[in-house]
Amino acid sequence: MKHSKYSVIIVGSGVAGLYAAIKLSESIALPDGILLVTKSLLSESNSRYAQGGIVGVLPENKKDSVSLHVADTLKAGCGLSDLNVVKFISENSKFAIQDLIEYGVNFDKNEKQELTFTLEGAHSVRRILHAGGDATGYSIEKALVEKVKNDHSISRNISIYEQTHAVELLVDSKRQCRGIIAFNAVTKEYETIYAPATILATGGTGQVYKYTTNPAVATGDGLALAVRAGAQIKDMEFIQFHPTALSIDNDDSRFLISESVRGEGAKLINKDGEYFMERYHEQKDLASRDIVTRSIYAEMKRTGVDKVHLDATLIPVETFKKRFPNIYANCLKAGIDVTRDYIPVSPAAHYCMGGIKTSVDGHTSLKNLYAIGEAACTSLHGANRLASNSLLECVVTAYELVNRLSFCNLQNSEIIDDSIMELIKKYSVSDDEPRSDEDMDKFISEIKETMWKNVGIVRDETSLLTALSDINKISSAFNLNKICATAKEYEVRNLIYVAKSIINAALKRKTSIGAHFRSDSVEEPQQKTTVEILKEKSDESTVTA
Repeated sequence: MKHSKYSVIIVGSGVAGLYAAIKLSESIALPDGILLVTKSLLSESNSRYAQGGIVGVLPENKKDSVSLHVADTLKAGCGLSDLNVVKFISENSKFAIQDLIEYGVNFDKNEKQELTFTLEGAHSVRRILHAGGDATGYSIEKALVEKVKNDHSISRNISIYEQTHAVELLVDSKRQCRGIIAFNAVTKEYETIYAPATILATGGTGQVYKYTTNPAVATGDGLALAVRAGAQIKDMEFIQFHPTALSIDNDDSRFLISESVRGEGAKLINKDGEYFMERYHEQKDLASRDIVTRSIYAEMKRTGVDKVHLDATLIPVETFKKRFPNIYANCLKAGIDVTRDYIPVSPAAHYCMGGIKTSVDGHTSLKNLYAIGEAACTSLHGANRLASNSLLECVVTAYELVNRLSFCNLQNSEIIDDSIMELIKKYSVSDDEPRSDEDMDKFISEIKETMWKNVGIVRDETSLLTALSDINKISSAFNLNKICATAKEYEVRNLIYVAKSIINAALKRKTSIGAHFRSDSVEEPQQKTTVEILKEKSDESTVTA
């Protein structure tokens, strides 16, 4: 087995991982350089599929303020967000946006060359910046990939491993992370990689569900690594189901119809031709995602159909084509002309509010292990993420992590203890035969099916216990202790850990709140006002102080 060392290992090439790599390269002298590990290609990540935009509380947007954004975030999160985290990220949004612009992200502007803002669910004002119309994630990702490639070719501070999986964290007897064991999916070879700082930026978990807007790479790899290593995780019961995914299967995922479409005037309509959201919430089609999702679920169940529709004909034709070119093209490809046809939509798994428990600068419960982006849980999102806060969190937390690392000793230690040596030996001598692809496909299908059916938009104790039983059977048949031989095997292993984490968290939380809705809850879902939430947070801060 090959052995190597770096000053920092970053696992994941989404916005959080790329931005952290760039900032590290620019601001810190690293004796052994940076390694960026991605299981796919550098430009493939969950981030690139983010359509709606990124929150920016900017001084030129006179109708907005940090206090307004904080209030909106807390209300959407049902009071479970950390007030200090929310304030910090909101206050730093203007610096994050400016940085992205300097790195080449061309946010959309009007004819006066002023930044344009759109509206999404549960936001009180227009504050979401977008790029490429409806290709914000792609635009940010593309700009950051170019920066990383330039660094790689010119200064060579950043080394890149593509099609490589991090399969184990090197954790010593003192519970500190010393690097990773990596598996090259092409050569089938393992490598031990040491580093005094390891950053998990591996994105989300959507592929654990049958229907998801997430791409095939979103298998919760970082979360599974952290669970195996004994790091603390938090809030895994809070899975956000986006209300409007195009109700047409597309390989491993469903195409997202951005919330911004409703922000620009589209409305949900049921099989009877009724705009139904006014029956469910005062904010109608722009209520928070958990409310809109459950409203659609209720309408589908009431009328016995598997989808509703989005009436985008309410948006002027040229406005739609300019603002949503990607959505327009994809719908047309599916035989839907949005200028005259209703768009068939239904909810799909979209975002994990929980993850590896971290501080706002990415620090986990294990020394020298950090997590940022969707893999982490800073408690920004609480029980339900406010739209377009995710990309902002990626950038701000990555920046703070780099700032933290600037004060750390990033020299590799030459002392490797017995715990790590035993782990390395386990992978060095492995000659296990690959499991069959047919078996792996069967396991994946079974995991997705039971999670969607039993741990979905609405769950109860009976359904959760059924899911746990199903996953335990799959886990036993798979054998988690056996060394994997292929990339697909590692993804199945990771999906099992993700599924168990979600189910166990959902079983523990007996009452409904936010995205976690239990039909057997003894209490009504908590719908507190913004004033009530802010008062509680103020009281908490006083007690803490």
